[in-house]
Amino acid sequence: MLTETDLLELKKEELPARAAALTSGEIVWLVGLLALKDDKIRYGAFLLLNERARSQADVFPFWDEFAAKLGSENSYQRSIGAMLLAANARWDGGGKTAAALEPYLALLDDEKPITVRQCIQGLLLIVPYHPELAKTISERLLALNLAGQRDTMRKLILLDIVDVLLLIRESASIDGIDSYLSGALSGDLLDAKTKKSILARMSSSSRG
Repeated sequence: MLTETDLLELKKEELPARAAALTSGEIVWLVGLLALKDDKIRYGAFLLLNERARSQADVFPFWDEFAAKLGSENSYQRSIGAMLLAANARWDGGGKTAAALEPYLALLDDEKPITVRQCIQGLLLIVPYHPELAKTISERLLALNLAGQRDTMRKLILLDIVDVLLLIRESASIDGIDSYLSGALSGDLLDAKTKKSILARMSSSSRG
């Protein structure tokens, strides 16, 4: 039986095996631990649930609990909710992702830059399984005002946005994406090496 001590001592390389071995009872227990104030235990519980969701659907039944966290006053809870929704979106065939999309995308305006980034990064897990949401997602990303972010975070958030737009661009033609990417390439937030990499990815997806 998994214990709190196991969570405190959890190592990254152990995650796949530990997650694969979880019982249904342990999953219920871990979901409950997400509400703890103890960062280390809570984080260990999140890591195992997040890893499990990537390969099995037995964390998905807790979707509504994760969705409820999006509106939490606690930024850690908002982040946990967003990341676990993104990880479980692959198992959704009943419209739950579409229903949660607006509160999820509301985190694009979160007061915590790390939560904004986790929200955007999670879209990389959502888009492949829900291409019907790509237009709404891209429109919200294109409208995001980076000027409101700290200088040190603007480049990182821009790169997160670019990653999602490039992914969407591989399978859909949506107005505004190429213009946004061109603007990123002509702006001064990104360095030359990063711009070259983006250009290569754009060229590759165009050929595809």
